[in-house]
Amino acid sequence: MRNFLLAATALTVMTGAAAAADLPTSKGAPMAPVVYAPVFTWTGFYVGLNAGYGWNNGNRDLTFTNVTPASVDYGATYGFNGGGSDGGFVGGGQIGYNWQFGAFVAGVEADLQYADLGNSNHNGYFPYYAYYGNNNNGNYFGTVRARLGYAIDRALIYVTGGLAYGDVGGHDFWGNSSTKAGWTIGGGLEYAFTPNWTAKIEGLYVNIDRGNRSGYVTGVDSAGLAADYVVSSGKNNDFGVVRVGVNYKF
Repeated sequence: MRNFLLAATALTVMTGAAAAADLPTSKGAPMAPVVYAPVFTWTGFYVGLNAGYGWNNGNRDLTFTNVTPASVDYGATYGFNGGGSDGGFVGGGQIGYNWQFGAFVAGVEADLQYADLGNSNHNGYFPYYAYYGNNNNGNYFGTVRARLGYAIDRALIYVTGGLAYGDVGGHDFWGNSSTKAGWTIGGGLEYAFTPNWTAKIEGLYVNIDRGNRSGYVTGVDSAGLAADYVVSSGKNNDFGVVRVGVNYKF
């Protein structure tokens, strides 16, 4: 009798479990996996192009000191300072690298620019008939700069500064034109409108080191005789640039 009761109980449990397995389930459909958008970072190499406007504030100082003949009645020394301001197209390319740490971005950038800055001076005659002419046109410059900025999502506000160099242009009695070095400082705003493409607006102040030369030039005195002068020439080129650009970030 006891064995019969145990067998009946086991059969009842098994039958109930089988029936429960056939009942509809209350579970919903499985949840779709959550896909997160990638977090933008400024870290990486980039290359780009830029174009804008530059204005030149270059100036030149000259001093003429009469050395022959001693009887020239004009005076021993004649000098003046000439300067002007003009501007024109600036355009070129840049390459650089950024490293983002938290909200801060540090980087280095090098650029090379064509510059039609157009500053020209023609300051007239010195005693008595030798003509002084000067043209401060430079046709290129470049910079190698550090950048430090603060990122607000895809916007980057930054300051920049470093080495500047360029053909400062200019011709005087000697026709001198050469590449000089100086410095630059500025700032800008850059925005990433896709994960790889950014656009920027930037302003720079560029100062190319002063170039100094001296030599002889011949004029004519009041008696119609040749008169030699020692000419000391100093040239300073500084200019501002505002430009827009695009970069491709790798």
